[in-house]
Amino acid sequence: MSSLYVIGGQQRSARPLLADDQHWYEYQKGLILQVMPETGAAERWVEYVSPPGACVAGDPVLFKCGTLHGRRLYACTQTEVLIYDLPGFELAGYVSLPCFNDVHHVRPTPAGNLLVASAGLDLVIEIAPDGRALHEWNVLGEDPWARFSREVDYRMGVSTKPHRAHPNYVFYVGEEIWATRFQQKDAVCVANPSRRIAIGGEHIHDGVLHDGLLYFTRVDGQVVVANPATLRVEGLINLNSMADESTLLGWCRGILFEDSLAWIGFTRIRPTRFREAVSWVRQGFQRALPTHVACYDLVRRRCLAEVDLETHGLNAVFSIFLGAEVGGGVAGGGAAPLDREIEGVAG
Repeated sequence: MSSLYVIGGQQRSARPLLADDQHWYEYQKGLILQVMPETGAAERWVEYVSPPGACVAGDPVLFKCGTLHGRRLYACTQTEVLIYDLPGFELAGYVSLPCFNDVHHVRPTPAGNLLVASAGLDLVIEIAPDGRALHEWNVLGEDPWARFSREVDYRMGVSTKPHRAHPNYVFYVGEEIWATRFQQKDAVCVANPSRRIAIGGEHIHDGVLHDGLLYFTRVDGQVVVANPATLRVEGLINLNSMADESTLLGWCRGILFEDSLAWIGFTRIRPTRFREAVSWVRQGFQRALPTHVACYDLVRRRCLAEVDLETHGLNAVFSIFLGAEVGGGVAGGGAAPLDREIEGVAG
């Protein structure tokens, strides 16, 4: 079977975070791993720390959602876009603009430009390869610069929270550019936000088209299936029902289809003073799984394999892509289920 490229970040400290910790979101580097699902082994291809001028010294750094297109992997930190040539991960392109604030996703356009979700400014931006901003869309349908200033460098420690929309993933429906809105729990056409898919429930990520349907992950371990033609939700797949009731899967984000199977990412839930962010966590669970990717048969509603990523230094997972062929197949056994006990989050 294929290996997996998994992108995300390494936490600055391995210690569990306290509920009142002021540094609840500290990551020291972005990581790209090539994971071998059959054995759980992994090779670390990229360890990345932002250079001076791209962010404030000491700010957290990690890779958010990316895109694999052909032989290029498009990755982003909160303030940068990086383009890697595969299979050797040579850096082929780099963009960092003052309007990059809490960047969450980058993908190429058919014309060879870049689409960037700058969540901190509630913008989706189309950027030419030379870094020129070609189009800017406020995902609320407002003037992109009504609340912000073109004169401010939003990479330099400027907080824009609370975000009103927080676009965190960009995708296409036909020729239309769409984005998920974390706060509104929906997806909208950026040029016409009245065209939307109302998803609801907990906060969402992704927007992956597979066999004519769109798949969104919700942070609470639900996969929402929507029809891009009717703009209606057609199904809900509860990944929690495929695990023991005493188990907390984690913050669900990232989905990759491989034939009839789906790989889905989970980031370990840690205590946080922002309790509303994890209000969906069920009470009484006995173990929280480490950050991992899991393979599901979504038709038969079965979890086939799980791969622990924390053993390889990855503490947050954002995107999963198919890598090089390594032989074998998940159906024949796959990686072992995660079975180590981890103290859960109280409350």
